[in-house]
Amino acid sequence: MAYNLFHQDSYDDRRSYPILEDDEDAPIWLPPLYDESSNFKRIKRTVSLGAFTNSNSSSSNVSSHIPRTSSTSSLSSVPKLQFRDHIMTYTRRYLTVEEEEEEEEGASAAALVAAEGGQGGGGVAGEGNNADGMKLVQLLISCAEAVACRDKSHASVLLSELRSNALVFGSAFQRVASCFMQGLADRLTLVQPLGAVGYVVVPTRTTTTSVASEKREEALRLVYENCPHIQFGHFVANSSILEAFEGERLVHVVDLGMTLGLPHGHQWRGLVRSLADRPSPPPRLRITAVGLCGDEFRAIGDELEPYALGLGLNLEFSVVESNLENLDHKDIDVRPGEVLVVNSILQLHCVVKESRGALNSVLRVIHGLSPRVLALVEQDSSHNGPFFLGRFMEALHYYSAIFDSLDAVLPKYDTKRAKMEQFYFAEEIKNIVSCEGPARVERHERVDQWRRRMSRAGFQPSPLKMLAQAKQWLSSINACEGYTIVEEKGCLVLGWKSKPIVAASCWKC
Repeated sequence: MAYNLFHQDSYDDRRSYPILEDDEDAPIWLPPLYDESSNFKRIKRTVSLGAFTNSNSSSSNVSSHIPRTSSTSSLSSVPKLQFRDHIMTYTRRYLTVEEEEEEEEGASAAALVAAEGGQGGGGVAGEGNNADGMKLVQLLISCAEAVACRDKSHASVLLSELRSNALVFGSAFQRVASCFMQGLADRLTLVQPLGAVGYVVVPTRTTTTSVASEKREEALRLVYENCPHIQFGHFVANSSILEAFEGERLVHVVDLGMTLGLPHGHQWRGLVRSLADRPSPPPRLRITAVGLCGDEFRAIGDELEPYALGLGLNLEFSVVESNLENLDHKDIDVRPGEVLVVNSILQLHCVVKESRGALNSVLRVIHGLSPRVLALVEQDSSHNGPFFLGRFMEALHYYSAIFDSLDAVLPKYDTKRAKMEQFYFAEEIKNIVSCEGPARVERHERVDQWRRRMSRAGFQPSPLKMLAQAKQWLSSINACEGYTIVEEKGCLVLGWKSKPIVAASCWKC
């Protein structure tokens, strides 16, 4: 069963594009995405087909590029590609099928997937039969289409088949498929039947069980320890903050969210050490934590204050117990003569809504504090489009790259990896896939979109000129081969092979 979910104008526009041929330089067209100006646009990725058809050959040359600028091409330096290649390959095949069906020439998507498996291309050594991986991709996309069309009967059949193939302790593509399957199943329970109008919106959860909270905290700690994503954000933010504090005596950090409540205040321990090591350290450092986890934040402060005192630094820690949307600049105690900076690690995407009001309000409050620096770190992917299928495909690309990286970091049956995947990354995936309205808070956006938002709010970019130091830092933490850092228009982007993961930027008023 096939569904046409493209906007008719955009779909017809595809007639003007050539059907892709199987030559090495042929571009791959991802599904049309939606931008802020309410226009469909295509993201063009030029990927060597050798990555798909000859990945197991030691003599094949693989080249891929981050689909934004040529300055990021160094992310392709590692040749081994994994599950996301299945997705990109199937996307190409899928759109080719649509062209052929539209012109009444072609075969079905199932036939192309079968043909792809029969050619033996695109497989990953040690990850099972290529046809099985392609079948999972086909099932996921078909199920997403059925759910988007509110075809409960067909979606239920596909979900049943996915449950028997997407294994939590299977290969990388099986594990990520299991997370997306859970999200699709949750979304299916909320959609209204065919003929009805709208989508059942679930109220935003305000409380979680203590067990779920403990599992989430443990998973966050494991992600911090085993993946460089958060540590990268801390390194770039602290480097920018230290530069802003150079030669100052009264310094103040306003931390939005305290890195999701990560225990022990790892970021600020590093900052305290660096300040204490200076020939003339500031006599006082103030840290204000902003968020709803007041008790957790105070526990972090109780650890940080004696730690700083032991290094000869006077630390004053305070908490503003408020969510970002209700924050007022009067809540922040700004004292005369002090230099203030704002730190936001994986926080601001949560206040991006369908309307721009909530985020604009938060940015106005931050701008009103007149910070010398705003350090902004966010996931670098487009998970906030207005159309479900576009978000689904973007998330599938993004999280399959993350699950690939976890394969390189931890052994196959390591319980730590399972906890990270099921209690941290799977929760993000399910929110992106299954939720709408206020309940959907994982609204990640690309760094280009953040540039536009920050500029509209009155901020000026402060280019990060620390690429060499960042690469040196990446080597110092013994990150596994495959992680790379590139500079893009004054921002630093941490990526896994050819896929951006986290972007760090710096802003001033």
